Amino acid sequence: MQSIVRREPLHTLRSRTLVLAADNVDTDQIIPARFLTVTTRDGLGTKLFADWRYDAQGGPRPDSPLDQPGAAGARILIAGRNFGCGSSREHAVWALQDFGFAAVLARSLADIFRRNALQNGLLAVEVDAAAHARLLAEPGGEVTLDLAAQTLTLGGGAPAAFAIDSFARHCLLSGLDELEFLLGQEAAIAAFEAERRGAGDPAAGPAAER
Repeated sequence: MQSIVRREPLHTLRSRTLVLAADNVDTDQIIPARFLTVTTRDGLGTKLFADWRYDAQGGPRPDSPLDQPGAAGARILIAGRNFGCGSSREHAVWALQDFGFAAVLARSLADIFRRNALQNGLLAVEVDAAAHARLLAEPGGEVTLDLAAQTLTLGGGAPAAFAIDSFARHCLLSGLDELEFLLGQEAAIAAFEAERRGAGDPAAGPAAER
């Protein structure tokens, strides 16, 4: 059975950004396939964008944007179009989180990556062209994400709205994963089953009883 993932509720996130403006960044670039031999996320941050960060001998590339002094501590990744395309590997999300990212803001996201991200507690949302242009123009700028209001604010500028699935938003705000959400509905489910049995619903017969 999937284990419950204990998370801190996410209401407001304030952080400097790290900009990777390239389009069509696929999951094999985010976490190369040779690192998919593990089943936990611990340590995957060191493999994040490995082929961008290290040369063939394993030495660091001096031009890697993730390893510049100004990148340390940035928790918001600014990406281009179609970020997270390719395979559905969940490790891509784990590597981003283990590196320290709590949010990905992109002009557009691959659907499977976005779903994996939100299910694992990584806020991944698309922003409109104007907001995206501002974020790209100010790498390292401080952004405030307000999940309850569904807005982002760069520096002292005007807030920009973003959209997010309502159930994913609820789980992030509450610090829940999907399993924990379902377990929290146990009493309501039991009451519903009891009501159906009382109404003589054959589908709620002995097979539905605990």
